[in-house]
Amino acid sequence: MSERPDPWRDHRRRWRVERLDPTLDRLPERRDRFATMGDLPIERLYGPWELEAGPDGEPAGPGGPTAVDQRGEPLREGAGEYADFDADRDVGFPGEPPFTRGVHPTGYRSRPWTMRMFAGFGSAEDTNARFRQLLAAGQTGLSIAYDMPTLYGYDTDDPEAEGEFGTCGVAVSSVADMEVLLGGLPLDRVSTSMTINSPAAPIWAMYIVAAEKTGVPRGRLEGTTQNDILKEYVAQKEFLFPPEPSMRMVVDTIEFGTRELPRWNTVSISGYHIREAGSTAVQELAFTIADGMAYVEAAMARGLDPDEFAPRLSFFFNSHSDFFEEIAKFRASRRIWWKLMRERYRAKDERSTWMRFHTQTAGVSLTPQQPLNNLTRVATQALAAILGGTQSLHTDAFDEALAVPTAEAALLALRQQQILLEETGVASTVDPLGGSWFVEALTNRVEREVWRYLDEIDRRGGMVAAIAEGYPQREIADSAYRFQRELDANDRVIVGVNRYVAGGPVAVPVLSVPEGSLERHLARLERTRRERDAAEVESALAGLREAASRPGTSETNLMPHFIRCAAAYATLGEQCRVLREVFGEYREPVAV
Repeated sequence: MSERPDPWRDHRRRWRVERLDPTLDRLPERRDRFATMGDLPIERLYGPWELEAGPDGEPAGPGGPTAVDQRGEPLREGAGEYADFDADRDVGFPGEPPFTRGVHPTGYRSRPWTMRMFAGFGSAEDTNARFRQLLAAGQTGLSIAYDMPTLYGYDTDDPEAEGEFGTCGVAVSSVADMEVLLGGLPLDRVSTSMTINSPAAPIWAMYIVAAEKTGVPRGRLEGTTQNDILKEYVAQKEFLFPPEPSMRMVVDTIEFGTRELPRWNTVSISGYHIREAGSTAVQELAFTIADGMAYVEAAMARGLDPDEFAPRLSFFFNSHSDFFEEIAKFRASRRIWWKLMRERYRAKDERSTWMRFHTQTAGVSLTPQQPLNNLTRVATQALAAILGGTQSLHTDAFDEALAVPTAEAALLALRQQQILLEETGVASTVDPLGGSWFVEALTNRVEREVWRYLDEIDRRGGMVAAIAEGYPQREIADSAYRFQRELDANDRVIVGVNRYVAGGPVAVPVLSVPEGSLERHLARLERTRRERDAAEVESALAGLREAASRPGTSETNLMPHFIRCAAAYATLGEQCRVLREVFGEYREPVAV
């Protein structure tokens, strides 16, 4: 690492003696140590000296790439070429590698972020009405939340689904529900995000079939399927099948989308749920990128070239309450992914190296106590996502700690984004915090910590193997425990919870599933089963079973079978029952 003179040294010494020390004698600082929410130390003052190697030899640069590639061949010797910080190389300009400042040269000056509000409750009719309200209010993208039976691959009338209809999302049992859900929506003009994972492939097939019935060909459809099964094993726990067949279905969707839906993001590699489970910002970023690496390597093993599919991979992050740590995380994410795709996976298409991501404000930070405080939390978290360069954004409603948002609360959450865009000037320049000594030093620190995790995961045989031994799960559990202990000891403050506590409860209207919605949904499900071609359903399910029973290859890709099942009005529960019988159900090992 190079030795560079510090022209600030004498000035810093003089400032300490003449200004700082006398002030500290009169007014000591509030605590002995300041740190981010993720426990990264925060210095009193940042300057260009923080972007130089420390006296102990600690690198100041961003680091990377991984020490080895996916074949175990060396990529980096020692600290590597990125050990020192080079502002031109490591920060540079927006729209050019390493994309620290964003993937587009004009930022939000040409096109604002997509305002994509997550919505879904009750029946397809209920959620369709909510979508129409949000679009009329200025929302620019759709995002579908599914209820728990749908997320677990059950029809609404299954005994396992009792009591769960429409309470945290919309119920979809067959393409008949999807047709109602999407009815009258401009699918050729807005993109749709779908939060669905283990049964993502059959639900996506229903969306495709329903859209084509309205006259929109699949090649024109734009959107994103979350479809990130690895983070289910790590954090959210909505898994159905063992990892191997689950990864096979993810690759099936990547391959099918690459061939037939060129404008669709087939996987949204999600850190959001990892963060909600209690991870730090560094762990969220590291484990999310490690999941992405596993998908890239699985698709390459199928025979796909990274430049065929990587431009349509997207990411999904949490924006939590530590304002600058979140901004640093977002900026570091792009630089890390660029290095991985270029140096580890040898991508040639620049778009393959783009880290494009959706952001949602932190649901776990919302409190039922003094719920109006959540408006401030959400606004600052949204601002961090914007300053970090997100492509799309969901802002949580203030009442989400209590129930699915009311229409009024959801509209207010959308208005928060619109005010940030139209009234603050935050979108008038690209990467307005770029060059801040604090932000650049913290971005570098976050990135260095992520590379340490990625090297450790490589040493453990990759992310699938690391998950099997419980490594990321233990790391997250330890971080969640540390956070809770700090909260219990009042070392960390949550306003309205452990400080500034108000007296009585605050009455907030909450949403409930509309009366008659369940009955309407069940009637449609019964009618669908009665009126469909039973022989075609049986044949389609038999084809799915036969293909699923064979090893996963391009010839046995399951997506055409899911398309056929959807077109025949086979239900989600019927399709997932076939997969459960072929693949088996996953039971998470007990970890101590």
